[in-house]
Amino acid sequence: MIEHRLIEKLLAAAAGLTTNLTDETYDPVLIDSIVDFIKTYADRTHHGKEEDILFRDLSKKALSPENLQAMNALIEDHKKARRKVMDIVQLNEQYKGGDRTVVSKIKETILWLAKFYPDHIRKEDKEFFPESEKYFSEQELDSMLQDFWTFDRNMIHEKYQSFVKAFGGKRKHSSIQE
Repeated sequence: MIEHRLIEKLLAAAAGLTTNLTDETYDPVLIDSIVDFIKTYADRTHHGKEEDILFRDLSKKALSPENLQAMNALIEDHKKARRKVMDIVQLNEQYKGGDRTVVSKIKETILWLAKFYPDHIRKEDKEFFPESEKYFSEQELDSMLQDFWTFDRNMIHEKYQSFVKAFGGKRKHSSIQE
C-alpha cells in the first residue's frame, strides 16, 4: 500500500500539470516521463507484484465468490489502465510526428487516469487487501513479502537490460553487449 501513495502523488501532479495544458505548453518529454513512471512503477512493478505474486497465490486458495469477483475486477482495472497508457503513448508519438490536435486527447486520458486510480487504490486498500490477508497464514504472508522484495530487486535490472537491448538494437554498429 506504500506504493499506492507514490502513485497517487504522481497522478495528482500529472493532473495538475495537464489541467491547463495547451498546444503551446505541451511537452512530449514530460508526457514520456509520466508514461515511464506509470508503465514501470505503477504497472510493471506494483501491478506486477499484485498479479504475479498476490493474485497468483490467491488463485490457489478457495476464495469466496465475492473475493474472486473483486480480484477479477482489479485485474480488469489493471488492463483498462494499461490500455489508457498505451493510448497516451500512441497519441504522444502522433504529436511528435506533427499532429497537434492530439493534445486534448492526451490531456483527457491523463485526467482519466488521475481520476481512475484513486478509486482503484481505495478498493484495494480498504476492501480487497484486508480481505485477502485472511486467506494466508503468517508464514505465507512473510514469504510473500520476501517475494515482493525479490521482485523489486530484479525490476531495476529488467528495466535497464531491456533499455540496453533496445538501445543497442536501434544502432547499426553497436558496441553494447548483452
